[in-house]
Amino acid sequence: MSSLQKKVMARGLPPRPPAGMGPGMTRGGKHMGMSRRRDYTPVSWDKYFETTDQVTVGEDVFRIYRSGSEGPVLLLLHGGGHCALSWACLSTIVTSLVNCRTLAVDLRGHGDSQAKEEDDLSADQLAEDVGNLVSALYGDEPPPIILVGHSMGGAIAIHAAVQEKVQSLVGMVVIDVVEGTALDALHSMQSFLRGRPKSFPTLEAAIEWCVRSGQVRNLESAKVSMVGQVKKTDTQETGTSLLEREIANEPNVGVNLSSDAIVEEEEPTSPSQDMPPPASPPPSMTELAVFAPPGSYTWRIDLSSTEKYWEGWFAGMSQLFLSCNVPKMLLLAGVDRLDRDLTIGQMQGKFQMQVLPQCGHAVHEDAPDKVAEALATFMVRHRFAEATADFKRPFPSC
Repeated sequence: MSSLQKKVMARGLPPRPPAGMGPGMTRGGKHMGMSRRRDYTPVSWDKYFETTDQVTVGEDVFRIYRSGSEGPVLLLLHGGGHCALSWACLSTIVTSLVNCRTLAVDLRGHGDSQAKEEDDLSADQLAEDVGNLVSALYGDEPPPIILVGHSMGGAIAIHAAVQEKVQSLVGMVVIDVVEGTALDALHSMQSFLRGRPKSFPTLEAAIEWCVRSGQVRNLESAKVSMVGQVKKTDTQETGTSLLEREIANEPNVGVNLSSDAIVEEEEPTSPSQDMPPPASPPPSMTELAVFAPPGSYTWRIDLSSTEKYWEGWFAGMSQLFLSCNVPKMLLLAGVDRLDRDLTIGQMQGKFQMQVLPQCGHAVHEDAPDKVAEALATFMVRHRFAEATADFKRPFPSC
C-alpha cells in the first residue's frame, strides 16, 4: 500500500481505486468524464447573514445571526448538535424572495452561545430561552414572528408556541420531525453517536466527513455550518471563533486552517446535486480518533450526555403541534415519516404539508432553495409578507 493510500485510509476515507481505475473511470476502463478536486475550505457566516451579535439574557449569552430589516421575523431553531449556521444558505435565499427578516440563534449548549447551565436542554428550558431572547431583542412590541424549527428545534418551536412564550407568534414551520418516528429513532441514537468520529485534525476534515457521511448533502452548506459544531480540544475555542480570528488577521488571504489535508478527486456531479457518491458504510474516523489529540477539533456539545432530555422533546409532540392556534406547515423528507395523529390532522386540513424527496434529514441544508420557496409561499399565502421576486410556489402535498 502506498503512503498516500495509507494517509487516505487513516482519515477514514474510502481508498483510491486500484490501477486502471483512475478518477472518472469504470472497472472496464470506460472514461466517465474529467475529475475535479473538492474544496472543503470553511466559509465565513458573513457571506450569508448581514450581522451577528451576542445577546445577554440574565447570566446567559446567546449568539445570533440576522438578515433583513422589514417584514415578519423567521426565528430559526436548529436541531440537536447543529448550530445557527445551518440556516445560512436558506437565509440568503428566502430574504431575496419575500420581504422578511431572519433570526438564527445558537441554542443553549450549542455553537457560540454560553449558558450558566449548559447541560440543561429540557424542552421547558429551551422554550423559555426562546421567549427570553425575543423579549431581550424586541421588548414589549415584537414584530410578527414565525417559528421555524428543524428536528429538536422543531420540537422546541412547538413547546414555545404551546406555552405562549412568543406573544407575537403568527405562524410555525416544523422541518422533518414527527413524534412517532423521532421516539423510535431514540433507541439507536447512542449507537449512532458512538459511530461518529471523536475528533478531526482540521476544520476541512470535519467538513469533508460531514458531506461524505451524508449528514449534509450540500457541500456549500456544510462549509459554513460545520465550523459551528466543533471546537478546539486544547483551547475549547469554537470553529466559528477561530475562523473569524483568521479572517480578521488576514482579511485578503483565503482561509486555510488545515495542515496536510488530503483532497479527494471525485466524479463530477450535476449543479443541482452537489454531493459525493454515497458510501457504504458511511466513512468514519472513529478507529483512529478515539482520543482527541491536542490541536484537533472535537464536537461542541456532547449529545450522548443529554439523553435524559430526548423523550421530553418529542413525547406528545403531534397533539401539541395540532393544538397550536396559528397557521402551520410541516416539511418532510418523506411521507413515511407521518404518524397516525398527523395523518388524520393533515386529512382534516389542520396544517399544510410539503414533502421534499431526495433530501436527507437536514432538509433545509440539503435543499435550501426548495425550503426557501416553501417558506416564501407559506408567508405570501397567509399574507404575512409580500413577494419581492418571482419564484416557484409549491402546492401543498396531499
